[in-house]
Amino acid sequence: MSSRFKGGVVSATPPTITGPTGGEGGSASGIWYVTNVLSEEGGSTWPKAPLPRQAWGWGENSAGQLGIGDSADKSSPVQIGSLITWANITSANTHTLLVKTDGTLWVHGDGSDGKLGTGNTTSVSSPVQVGSLTNWESTGSAYNSSIAVKTDGTLWAWGANDHGQVGDGSTTVRSSPVQIGELTNWATADMGTYHAFATKDDGTLWSWGRNRYGQLGVGDTTSYSSPVQVGSLTTWLLARAGTYEVYAIKTDGTLWCFGRNTYGQLGQSNTTHYSSPVQIGSVSTWATASGGEGGFAAIKEDGSLWVCGDSESGRTGQGNTTDVSAMTQVGSLTTWYKVSYGARFTASLKTDGTLWTWGYAGQGGLGHGNTTSLSSPVQVGSLTSWTVIPASSSLGQGRTYIKSS
Repeated sequence: MSSRFKGGVVSATPPTITGPTGGEGGSASGIWYVTNVLSEEGGSTWPKAPLPRQAWGWGENSAGQLGIGDSADKSSPVQIGSLITWANITSANTHTLLVKTDGTLWVHGDGSDGKLGTGNTTSVSSPVQVGSLTNWESTGSAYNSSIAVKTDGTLWAWGANDHGQVGDGSTTVRSSPVQIGELTNWATADMGTYHAFATKDDGTLWSWGRNRYGQLGVGDTTSYSSPVQVGSLTTWLLARAGTYEVYAIKTDGTLWCFGRNTYGQLGQSNTTHYSSPVQIGSVSTWATASGGEGGFAAIKEDGSLWVCGDSESGRTGQGNTTDVSAMTQVGSLTTWYKVSYGARFTASLKTDGTLWTWGYAGQGGLGHGNTTSLSSPVQVGSLTSWTVIPASSSLGQGRTYIKSS
């Protein structure tokens, strides 16, 4: 049903491709599910999305995390500068990481704990470059730390490190990127509030940092400041962080989780914490997932969208605020293909390029021009050119997105 390659999974039926197969300007029709955002955008061999690639943001902006040069909240989309070369993005609590199509890494927002990676703790409200390297591939971030994978397969992290979440064997704050070990076979990486994890090309899953609820998945609640392997399996494809949870998909399309379960967010129909991976249901057609504060969302290969966990302000999209402890479908549509489940609201893209949000609307985080919370999906504007949404466990109400025109 699917095949495995570095950082992604594709459905059995590929799209129809027109144009070049290795660069900008190509196009594709049909659904080709990819669980790692950057792999879809340019990490493999099929066409990248056509230029331009604009970055837009809205919501909370108290620390300049929207990158628009000020600290005023925005309830409607505002473009970040005039550049059209953004490829990948991660929005965390109060800071944002962006990768350009040239492989350079850019940041903006709160600089405390060195989480911007610029060698200091200075906050910035417009994008600034991290170093001068041009081989950054994908990023992850949460709360006060950041993580990234380079095109050479090396793994890097920086920021707050009080629980060993940077993964360099210490608890020292790092204001510039530091390499985690010397391996060159890392495929994907992400961060929760105080923990991090990554997958390798060999299909193994690794974790480190705080482990109060068993969110490292290694069968105990001991914290680790260097990567430790989660079991011995070599079939892990993708892992996404919740605040104190992890949601992972295997190469066989099954969905697994571990960590905190206070709101039933692990999909086990209970509120028991788990320190080792447990399967969510028995379905083997999961394509992608996104974890957040007390819950998560996942999309199947048929394009249906499912949620589980805390439904504060209606972020599970069920038309109410009732928590759900088992996977529950959002409506009946089968046209969803990317999802971002955050602290208090959810965003998702459809195959037609439209962007939809729901949940808590404080600070204008839903992008509808107001602060009215919604318990069902509502489209953001009328554009059909949205291509990238942050897949991290964003704690804040401000996020940045990418569209192709």
